[in-house]
Amino acid sequence: MGISEDFKTFLDNIKIDNAATIALRYGEVTASLNKEFRDTESKTANSLQVGSYGRWTAIKGISDLDMIYIMPAGKWDSYKDGGQYRLLHDAKAAIKRRYPSTTVKVDRLVVRVLYNDFHIEVMPAFKLADGSYKYPDTANGGSWKNTKPQAELDEMREANERKNRNLRRLCKMARAWKNKHGVAMGGLLIDTLAYNFLESTDEYDTKSFHYYDYMCRDFFEFLADQPKQSEYAALGSRQRVRVKKRFERKAKKAYDLCLKAIDASGKKNERQKWRDVFGNAYPAPAKSAAGEAAAFAHVFKNTEQFVEDRFPVDIRYHLRINCEVTQDGFRPGMLRDLLERHGVLLPKKSLRFFIADATDLPDDTELFWKVLNRGEEAERRDVIRGQIVRDEGRGERRETTSFRGDHLVECYAVSRGVVVARDNIHVPIRVRDAEDEDYAA
Repeated sequence: MGISEDFKTFLDNIKIDNAATIALRYGEVTASLNKEFRDTESKTANSLQVGSYGRWTAIKGISDLDMIYIMPAGKWDSYKDGGQYRLLHDAKAAIKRRYPSTTVKVDRLVVRVLYNDFHIEVMPAFKLADGSYKYPDTANGGSWKNTKPQAELDEMREANERKNRNLRRLCKMARAWKNKHGVAMGGLLIDTLAYNFLESTDEYDTKSFHYYDYMCRDFFEFLADQPKQSEYAALGSRQRVRVKKRFERKAKKAYDLCLKAIDASGKKNERQKWRDVFGNAYPAPAKSAAGEAAAFAHVFKNTEQFVEDRFPVDIRYHLRINCEVTQDGFRPGMLRDLLERHGVLLPKKSLRFFIADATDLPDDTELFWKVLNRGEEAERRDVIRGQIVRDEGRGERRETTSFRGDHLVECYAVSRGVVVARDNIHVPIRVRDAEDEDYAA
C-alpha cells in the first residue's frame, strides 16, 4: 500500500468503535431529564451533543463526552435568582432516580454521569434568542454564563467542507498524536489549532490522503511555532480556550519525526517512522522473509505489552516523570539533566523513577509502569521485559543500569479504566571505555 492507503487505514483504525453504546447512554440521560422537566419520554429531544463527539472529531477511546440539556423556558423563573446549584442538583436527582445504580455527581458547571469506560458531562442550560445558552456556574455564590457551542459545531462543519474534508481528519490524527505522546491538550484547543492552521493556507484545499504526510508535517511545524499564550479564540464561537500545558516542545518533536518519516518514503522502515508519530493505530510494517529469518536466528521472547491493548487511551492531564541516578561514591543526579550533558548512562548505577509533576490528576488515579529493554544485548539475554505492571503504592519504580541498549521506561495514569496521562523517559546505556569520565552519566 502507498501513503494514501496507509493514512486511510490509520483513520479507519482510530474511528469511534462504541457509537451505539454512546448513543444509548446519551438517550438514557436525555430521557431522564425530559421526564423530570417536561414529563415526556423522548431520548433525543431537547438534547445537544457538543464537545469533540458533537463536532465529529473524537476518536476511539474517547472518555469525556459532553451534552447540553435544553431547559424549558418556563423554568427560568424557578432558578434565575441564585438557583445555579439547585438546577444542577435537580438534574442529578432526575438522572439518579431513573438510573439508581449509576454514579452521578454535581460539579461546578455540570452534572457528571460516570460509566465504566467513559463519562458524560451534562450541562442544563437555557437557550437564548441568538442561539447561545445560559448555563449555571456554582462558584463564588453562583452566576449565569453564556456559551455558544452551536457556532462551533456549525463552523467545524462548514470549514471541513471548505477544506476538502481535511479538517476533521486532521483533528482526529492530532488526537492520536496527543494520546501517543501524552500531550495534555483539550479537544476544543486541538480543533481550534487545526482550524487555524488550515485557514492559514490554501495548500491543502484541493488535496487529500496522498498529501497527508506533508499536511501533518506542516501542521506540527505550525504548532511548534506558536507564540506562548494562555488561551485561544475557539473556532466559530470565538470564546476563550485555555492552554493547560505548553505543547510546542512535543510538537517540534513530532515535526522532526515527520521529517524522518517522509525521508523514509518507500523504505521498509517508513511505516514504523509514522508509528513513532501516531502510535500503533498506524499500519504496521510489512514482514519480509529476510526479517523473519533474522528473527528466527536471533531467538528471544518478545514480551512487550502495549497499553492500548489493555485500556482505552484518552489523554486529558499532564504527567511528568524523572529519574534519580545514584552510584556509590558519587552525588545523586537527575537522569534528564545527565542525558543533556552526556547523552548516555554507564552500567552499575541505581535508578529511581518517580512522578515529578502530576498536580492535576484525578483523585482516583492508579499508576502503571512499563520497563522495556531494547537492543542486541537485551535480545541475546532474552530479557526484553516490557510488561505493564501496577505501581506498588509508592509512585516510583527502582531499576539498575545493567547492559547496553536504548531502554525505555513509561508511566501511565489510569482513571476509571482509561489512560488519562502518560510520560516516558529514555535510558540509553553503553559500556565504559577509556575515554569515559568517572561519572559520565
